[in-house]
Amino acid sequence: MSSAPEDGNELQDTLRGALELTRPANCVAAGVLTATGAFVAGAGDSTLVAAVAVVTTAVAVAAGNAINDYFDREIDAINRPDRPIPRGAVSPRGALAFSVALFALAVGLAALLPVAALVIAAVNLVALVTYTTVFKGTPGLGNALVSYLVGSTFLFGGAAVGSLDAPLVLAALAALSTFTREVIKDVEDLAGDREEGLRTLPVAVGERRALWIGAGTLLVAVAVSPLPYLLGTFGAVYLVVVAVADAVMLYACFEGFSDPSAAQSHFKYGTFLAAAAFVVGRGALLL
Repeated sequence: MSSAPEDGNELQDTLRGALELTRPANCVAAGVLTATGAFVAGAGDSTLVAAVAVVTTAVAVAAGNAINDYFDREIDAINRPDRPIPRGAVSPRGALAFSVALFALAVGLAALLPVAALVIAAVNLVALVTYTTVFKGTPGLGNALVSYLVGSTFLFGGAAVGSLDAPLVLAALAALSTFTREVIKDVEDLAGDREEGLRTLPVAVGERRALWIGAGTLLVAVAVSPLPYLLGTFGAVYLVVVAVADAVMLYACFEGFSDPSAAQSHFKYGTFLAAAAFVVGRGALLL
């Protein structure tokens, strides 16, 4: 007689695990970046198209996160035993099927968008899969691929509403800063990556050298960050907010040498501030 409640709890755990596989916060963040790209490009009367692009991005990121956990299940058993697959909330086969369904949904949504956006979506879907299966353990290349994927969310939003000019600089800035965050993440995951024989950048060149490479990349992003203001894309308020974002990311980068886990969290705050700078910078010009 007690099997029904137990079955209900098991289903609840599975549903919770499936949601965790998608990493909702990351999906929302990616959607916000796509919306920012559309806004900066001048969405105008294309609000509905921009909304479809935002949802497409969120679903695609969810699919990528799910399949990443599928391929990383043995590493996560060491680095992240609390994740859905290692703790048994979702089976590996279930995670794979879930990711395939999400990928199919993302493709269907992308088909509703302009050709340029559809091309970016197709390239990104291939990149998401090849990252987990081919490039993740390749020193630097895996980091670069993830950096491109983050930067491309701005391009995707712009392409959805028919303009790539303004989002292009933003995509480059996002990609450069993301590279640094990914290096810090690899330092945090060093033990599990070594155990599984992955040749990430910290494994290949050492922790401190990898962090210095990341710091150098971030310094380039910081140096280039005033460019949208200098080009007249954003107003002066952008310069103020992006300076704060730069300071937060620089602090997080420095923190990565002593506490990579805390640096990861703080770096995300800097990324959100940078996105806010893009929005207020564009909004100030429209007022």
